[in-house]
Formats: sequence, structure tokens, C-alpha cells
Amino acid sequence: MAERSKVAVVTGAGTGVGKAISQGLLNAGYSVVMAGRRRDALEAAEREIAEDGATTLLVPTDVTDPASVAALFAAVKQAFGRLDLLVNNAGMGSPAVPFEDIPFEQWQKVVDTNLTGTFLCTQEAFRIMKDQNPRGGRIINNGSVSAYAPRPLSAPYTATKHAVLGLTKSTSLDGRAYDIACGQIDIGNAATDMTARMTEGVLQPNGTLAPEPRIDPKHVADAVVYMAGLPLDANVLTMTVMATKMPFVGRG
Repeated sequence: MAERSKVAVVTGAGTGVGKAISQGLLNAGYSVVMAGRRRDALEAAEREIAEDGATTLLVPTDVTDPASVAALFAAVKQAFGRLDLLVNNAGMGSPAVPFEDIPFEQWQKVVDTNLTGTFLCTQEAFRIMKDQNPRGGRIINNGSVSAYAPRPLSAPYTATKHAVLGLTKSTSLDGRAYDIACGQIDIGNAATDMTARMTEGVLQPNGTLAPEPRIDPKHVADAVVYMAGLPLDANVLTMTVMATKMPFVGRG
């Protein structure tokens, strides 16, 4: 296979935004380590997006499990010897139920995936990036417009995305000493299976149901490729990529 100059890890790479980001990075010349819970989904995504000459490594990973995350980054180091980019994309939502009826188990599952998973992957990436030569790298977290404004009945998801924004800022600050840059992409209504219901109608703050526009995940991938392509002395701390007419800006 063709030699690749930079190595990227993308979590949640088997479907949706993660698959689109993986494709964008492959097209930009990265070797891409595709991580996700299901090998079959990773293999299907690879068949769809990887052209001849592309370098991929599929590593089934549960980002909520410290041992699984450690094994992912050990595989990266063994295969490539370094890591230039981590895209913390793996995440999940939760059913829209009244706040007082949210099961603890559902809360914990969302926190473990969206927040703890991002932390665990970031920690392992730090360990590689700070010690490699040349030193440093970049970490991009998948936030959400929910990191700034909630939807109704979304406390677990919204709380974790607010927390991811704090983790992004702490990572950016603590990474300075090691030439590790960290930024966040906040996505509004990418057209994936997770947002399919939006075309039929989604609950609004005033209690009504209204359809919402969505955008091609390729636009998200293009933004990530831009962020990743900056030199390490420049950083996009936060970027919002959203459907222009979605009810986020203003009083929706």
C-alpha cells in the first residue's frame, strides 16, 4: 500500500459522521485507524470508503472500557509507530423521556460513552503524542450544538456535551507543553441514522413537533480535514457546522 505521512484514529468510525470523517481523512492522505464496537460495521464501512492504495486498520473497540481503549492505542503504536490525529467521534443519545423518569442506567451509559470514552482515548493519545518524535499531535472532539443549548428532554446527552467542551479546553491547555493541539467540532443536524426522525418532526421547546433540515455529513468531514491540516502552532478551538435553517440561532 502507498506510504502515508500521517496517522489518524477515528472512534465511532463504522457509521454516520465517523465513517464520513474516516473517508475524508483517507482522501486527504492519512492512514486511518477505524475504531468502533462492531467489526462487521467497520468492515462494511471500509469496503465503502477505502479506495485502492488507502491504508486502514480496523480495531473493534469499546471506548467505555479502559482495557479496550489501551489495546486500541497499543495497536496503533505497533502498526505505525506514531499518532498524529485523534478524532473522538464515538457517542450516543438517549430516549426523550421526562427528566424525572430518566433511568440511572441510561444516564450512566451516555456519560460512559460520550464523556468517559472521550477522556480515555484522549489520555492514551497524550501518552503517545508527548513521547514521539517529532513530538505532538492534534485531538478533535465531536461536540454538538447541545454543548451550548439543549433540546427538550435531553439531559444526559446535553450534560455530556457541555462536559466535552470543558474537556476540550482542558486538553488544549494541558497539551501546550507537549505540542498537542485540541479543538472541537459542534455539529447541528448531520444527516445520519441518529437524526432520521428530524425529517418527520422533532419536539421543540414550545411543545410542538416540527421537521428540521439536515446536512450531508461530508460537510462535517471537510471541516475536520481543515482543522486537522493546520500546523500545530494554530488551532481551531471550536467550530460549529450546522444546517443553516435549523432552530438553533435565535428563539426557535
